[in-house]
Amino acid sequence: AVVFIHSAGMDHTAWQLQARNVAHNGRRVFAIDLPGHGHSQGSALKSIAQMADWVARFMNASEIGPATIIGHSMGALVALEIGARYSSLVKNLLLIGVAETMPVHPDLLAAAKANKSLGPELIVFWGLSSEAQVGGHLQPGLWVHGASEILLKSSQSGVLGNDLAASNTYQDGLKAAKMISCPTKLILGADDKMTPVKKGVALSDVMVEVSIDIIPNCGHMIMLERPEEVYQSLKSFVF
Repeated sequence: AVVFIHSAGMDHTAWQLQARNVAHNGRRVFAIDLPGHGHSQGSALKSIAQMADWVARFMNASEIGPATIIGHSMGALVALEIGARYSSLVKNLLLIGVAETMPVHPDLLAAAKANKSLGPELIVFWGLSSEAQVGGHLQPGLWVHGASEILLKSSQSGVLGNDLAASNTYQDGLKAAKMISCPTKLILGADDKMTPVKKGVALSDVMVEVSIDIIPNCGHMIMLERPEEVYQSLKSFVF
């Protein structure tokens, strides 16, 4: 099985290109919606640790595991926590757009907390490479900038602010990374302004069995900007 965990303010649809390819190659795919996101009911969870506990409960209830767990940004922190504290559920980890810490700009935090449209707009502005801002998507008819902004703006009231606060306050990345015993891969965007490559590398430095792929001309929304490159990177790790 392969479990995909989305980033702040998003839902399972962020993984539609990767999940489709993985499923078509014979793997059971679970692209989950965390509580309060997408089709999941309930309130958004307040911390990365609580999100990790929820995913672990979901995996146990669904009899999934050990599985490949793939997370992006906030979801990568959740995957990191699962790998550290629920090792029996994890075959290997793939962390996309990850860093040892993920501080969020105060203006973004404030806008998201107030449910202002500026929040999603700032994420898209800072999160995409300059090339992705203007188009050029591999899939005809898809515009990463517009689609990402609409997805973030469609989240329930308070969810984006909650998620960003959870990512901002999480400080256990290095501690969790030191506890990871399974094979791990990091996929990083060379032009990522939100989780710079050097911070992702710093996280990998404390891991035992780790590899890194750095995708050129790519920002933070890696699996949306460069779906084919991400798939090729994860393919050898998943299959």
